[in-house]
Amino acid sequence: MAEELGQVESEASQADVEWRVRGGAEPSSRRLVLPPSWVSPSGGLPPEFSSWFPALEVLDVSGTGLSLLGPELLGLARLHTLLAKNNRLGAAGSLPKGLAGAPLGLSLRVLNLSGNRFTHVPASVLGLRRLQSLSLGSNRLHSIPPAIQELSSLEFLYLGGNFITSIPPELANLPSLSYLVLCDNKIQSIPPQLAQLHSLRSLSLHNNLLTYLPREILNLIHLEELSLRGNPLVVRFVRDLTYNPPSLQELAGRTIKTRNVHYVPSDLPGNLLRYLNLASNCPNPKCGGVYFDSCVRQIKFVDFCGKYRLPLMHYLCSPECSSPCSSGSQSSTSQSESDSEDEAIVAARRMQKVLLG
Repeated sequence: MAEELGQVESEASQADVEWRVRGGAEPSSRRLVLPPSWVSPSGGLPPEFSSWFPALEVLDVSGTGLSLLGPELLGLARLHTLLAKNNRLGAAGSLPKGLAGAPLGLSLRVLNLSGNRFTHVPASVLGLRRLQSLSLGSNRLHSIPPAIQELSSLEFLYLGGNFITSIPPELANLPSLSYLVLCDNKIQSIPPQLAQLHSLRSLSLHNNLLTYLPREILNLIHLEELSLRGNPLVVRFVRDLTYNPPSLQELAGRTIKTRNVHYVPSDLPGNLLRYLNLASNCPNPKCGGVYFDSCVRQIKFVDFCGKYRLPLMHYLCSPECSSPCSSGSQSSTSQSESDSEDEAIVAARRMQKVLLG
């Protein structure tokens, strides 16, 4: 009898210790903000964590100094939101192995890892097919992996405040993406494939190195917010022409295409056949010309949804070819007789809404 009583007292004492370790949080808790005192000297969580809180749905471990999220989280089958901002995560192995196939990987919908030390998007994160919101802002990312397209349920992606220089075309393969934040990076151009994001409503590109936008961005008909401030975009109607004279091969190819010179595949080597198939039509309907490698890069302002005028890149076959999307006059004296001074001011203000915010 005495032994049984001693065992009960021992179990009660152990339960009391666990209660104090858990800070008095109930095992049935659905939301938990982790106190920094729970972090172990090695920078992780207690090994028994998932058994302590099997009903947990929202876990906030932000600002606790964590450097490791280990297997103690994998069993949280109800956790849909994990906030781990402003910690020391980022080293190899700082996220648990087997995350995508674990109960946590199947339940997780929101993951915030902003303000850490990641130099690349963790491979374990790229396997979270049901993830809807991913934040990796203010880390040390230099690129976006093409495998980002594997996050097929993603609706919100925040990658601001990194060192990203380019956007992979694969990012356009996220059919549900509605909010894309790429501000405060070093991005120099936007891939035209981004226009395939038909669900996109907000696009933040401010404080980058953009000098123009692709013409295809006009296809984002559901876009409600476009932030471009802090980019070296042109702020008035100017024409920027650069042109390299075409090679003899291109001149010959242009002649064949524009004059409809008849040929059959057996007439030409395979490399020339492939070259001729690469011809692009000049966007000017009055021109009818084509180009291959040599073209004129021209920045033009184009109406966007009837609200803004955006600087878009056009490609013309030669400097003598005028673009049909010209935004107006060649000089200040020939600026459309139908446009009053007040209308010009309104247009400038519309443009400012895009370029500055």
